Amino acid sequence: MKSRAALALLMSASVFAAPYRLALPGYRYEFPRDHFNHPEYQTEWWYYTGNLRTADGKRFGFELTFFRHGVDREERTKNVWDVSDAWLAHAALSDIDGGHFYHTERLNRAGAGLAGSDETKARVWNGNWQARWDASGQQLQALAEKFRIDLTLRSEKAPVIHGTNGISQKAEGEGRASHYVSLTRLPAKGTIEVDGKPYAVAGLAWMDHEFFTHQLEPTQSGWDWFSLQFDDGSELMLFRLRRKDGTADPYSAGTYVDAKGRSRHLTVSEFSLTPGNTWTSAETGAHYPIAWKVTAPSLGLDAAVSTRLKQQELTGKTMAYWEGAIEVTAKKEGRSVKAVGYLEMTGYSGPVMMGD
Repeated sequence: MKSRAALALLMSASVFAAPYRLALPGYRYEFPRDHFNHPEYQTEWWYYTGNLRTADGKRFGFELTFFRHGVDREERTKNVWDVSDAWLAHAALSDIDGGHFYHTERLNRAGAGLAGSDETKARVWNGNWQARWDASGQQLQALAEKFRIDLTLRSEKAPVIHGTNGISQKAEGEGRASHYVSLTRLPAKGTIEVDGKPYAVAGLAWMDHEFFTHQLEPTQSGWDWFSLQFDDGSELMLFRLRRKDGTADPYSAGTYVDAKGRSRHLTVSEFSLTPGNTWTSAETGAHYPIAWKVTAPSLGLDAAVSTRLKQQELTGKTMAYWEGAIEVTAKKEGRSVKAVGYLEMTGYSGPVMMGD
């Protein structure tokens, strides 16, 4: 999906000096171009998540995200410190077996090269955090006070375009949509560091890249988003847009990717997401469902989603949301399968205030 809660306050304060482009049907994706910046759309993000293990089985989850939000498109002579886009980034590390969750954020402008996305440099960055493309894949790097992430990712599948006719529709009406592409199976290896102790790790990562202008509808209160990577080589992305009356919005949707990389769009009638046990945040008071039942009859899927680390809520100067590593046990076409993935839940700690 993902309309990220981390940008909510920036969006509510945006200046709309000139129109931005809407996400409309018929968009023709081109790569590597579409891995990088689209300033003609107001909001864009690059979202990396993944599950990692050491050689002796110690488990970690990670998140590294880069956000761009347009605040001014008015044509004028600009100096290096003018702000046309705000660049936000989040980094998080889940020490699953150790029971600790670390997260931090930063906000920059593009001036003087502090943050940006550049196809010629094959790079998205915010300060010394970056995602860089090269012949071997992608390199992720982030350094924070209590943790460090340094990973190499290699995609086993071609980019997956979500939705239909080039757009992921989020509400009724023209332009109420996004352009949404994912790399759904990224073998990852490298080093993470927690409180000064390094760990060699390997695992699977997922990358979302989404660009759009329209924000949440007034009737929509938040969303639940799942990325699942099964041990049979397939993947599943599902999102449930929640209405303020508690029902699922009819524009909730998903994508199934088989082991050969062939993708299939799923409508809201083809799956169900049923919340179970909740965890209550001591910091925000939000009640997050941390156990879910996922069914998709057309895939023969009946799955149970859980997490070993309940506290994976990101809080800071922007709005709070829960984003964390999950594990899955399931029956798929009568066979037992397992999966790892990530779950994002927004709107539980309060309204997601988006711009118009």
